[in-house]
Amino acid sequence: MTGPPRGAAVSVGVFDGVHLGHQGILQVALARATGAPRGAPGGRCAVVSFDPHPDLVLARSFRAPAPLTPLPERRERIAALGIRELEVIPFTRELAALEPEEFVARHLVGPYHLHTLVVGEGFALGRGRSGDVPRLRAIGAREGFEVVAVPLLELDGAPVSSTRIRASLEAGRVAEVARLLGRLYDLRGRVVRGEAVGRTLGYPTANLRLHEEKFVPGDGVYVARARIGGTSAWWPAAMSIGVRPTFDGQARALEVYLLDWEGDLLERTLEVELVDWIRPQERFESSEALVAAMARDVAEVRRRLGAIPG
Repeated sequence: MTGPPRGAAVSVGVFDGVHLGHQGILQVALARATGAPRGAPGGRCAVVSFDPHPDLVLARSFRAPAPLTPLPERRERIAALGIRELEVIPFTRELAALEPEEFVARHLVGPYHLHTLVVGEGFALGRGRSGDVPRLRAIGAREGFEVVAVPLLELDGAPVSSTRIRASLEAGRVAEVARLLGRLYDLRGRVVRGEAVGRTLGYPTANLRLHEEKFVPGDGVYVARARIGGTSAWWPAAMSIGVRPTFDGQARALEVYLLDWEGDLLERTLEVELVDWIRPQERFESSEALVAAMARDVAEVRRRLGAIPG
């Protein structure tokens, strides 16, 4: 009986977001690691990724956007797929200038003795992105590995991509983002002291400071659910993102109101998953008008999420 192939199946990419398209590529790598449909134990599967994002290093006239999945989260989500090896290579201009053959020899063949390289069909590496799939296949023919190019995943007639996800987040379309990711988009952080405006209005909110830089959706009020660090229960929540225009705010704030929660959240960790959009940020003429809007927001959260979790 023939055992799993020697060496490793390796996938290379940034994988920011670990969205459905990325997941498809990584599932192919897992399957190729062992020759089994679901990547049964025994074969070696590894992911080679980069940090910081190449766009941040190579950008000249713009600032690259914040990541959809900061590195700790990217590690977590890739491991959850069943891949235990993730090598993160520091991305530099020197790395980007390597010829594809040198990159493959130094970072793939040497460390992994790979038998299969799995990438997306539009992937390219090396100087001027000259290491596209045809060139990688030519290198593989000489070095003894196969290159599998996974077709681009489309959903609703458009490619699933990190760029599309960012555009949807910017527009507040978090329900669409959940379909592209295969999970709800989340924000994780520590509750810090705010100005206590929500408390004076009867809706005490938790001011969230993110653990790592992460792409934040567009300003507005969202249906959400929140989990307090160290607990397993999810609480229905309303989340506000914006500058609090009714109070002439200047700094953008992330505020979370947990329905029916009693207690002090200060300095505790919150994980907030965004479920749906409710409304844009608005400037109200009075505190009373704002309170009435917040009551409608809370009622909408209850309507869309249903019963309070136990």
